[in-house]
Amino acid sequence: MISVDRRGAGEPIVLVHGIGSRWQCFEPVLDRLAESHEVIAVDLPGFGASPLVDGVRPGPLGFADWLAGWLEEERIERPHLVGSSMGGGVAIELGRRGIAASVTAFSPVGFWGRPGLRWTQGVVTGLRTASRTAGPVLGRLVDHPAGRVLALGTMFGRPTRVSPDAARADMAGLAGAPAFAAARRDFASYFLRPGDDPGRLPDIPVTIAWGTRDVLLTHRTQSARARDVLPFARHVDLPGCGHLPFNDDPEACVRLVLDNATRKENR
Repeated sequence: MISVDRRGAGEPIVLVHGIGSRWQCFEPVLDRLAESHEVIAVDLPGFGASPLVDGVRPGPLGFADWLAGWLEEERIERPHLVGSSMGGGVAIELGRRGIAASVTAFSPVGFWGRPGLRWTQGVVTGLRTASRTAGPVLGRLVDHPAGRVLALGTMFGRPTRVSPDAARADMAGLAGAPAFAAARRDFASYFLRPGDDPGRLPDIPVTIAWGTRDVLLTHRTQSARARDVLPFARHVDLPGCGHLPFNDDPEACVRLVLDNATRKENR
């Protein structure tokens, strides 16, 4: 059974998380989005509470294949796709295929060079190793604001806004995700470059948002590359936000998603 949270009514918004994460990363924005839309937040196979699914290749392209089929099975047509990190890559791919009504991607993967790829793979591996080997220690550490800064600073621009319980649950999800290793390896085959076929992306609203404190998918270099690869998209900086901006500035994230969902064209 795929783990999914559905709430609200209206045009569908589908939320897709990143590597080692789970649908709860969007919790700070779910209720606000659900005031005007049906919101569907899904755990990708092998992450969160969703089991591995036979035949699914973990990674941006493989998860895009799976999600396209899942949306069809669930009769969710032309949703607004919102993705974070690896989920941003999934959203971009579904936009390319003409499946999405709009795409909002927060710090999406794929705009790295080789050094950035190695850095990202190394950091997420280090975070997973820490979560698996020092889980009890980290679990106590995040009870204190200074401890959350130390433990969560790689992912959040304002770590103290994350509750201790949410931090512990996120670390447990990262430690236990069975699709993590395969998705991490798959990153090495996913690059978005100038001149790539954009597919249907120029026909729909596309917003690429980057936290200015993102040190995982480095803001300065990778957001600039995204502007080169997707010149027709709207590119937005989120001041003071980290790689996961939903706790850092939920209102700004909600505004971006809702504004993008109501835009009629990119240009």
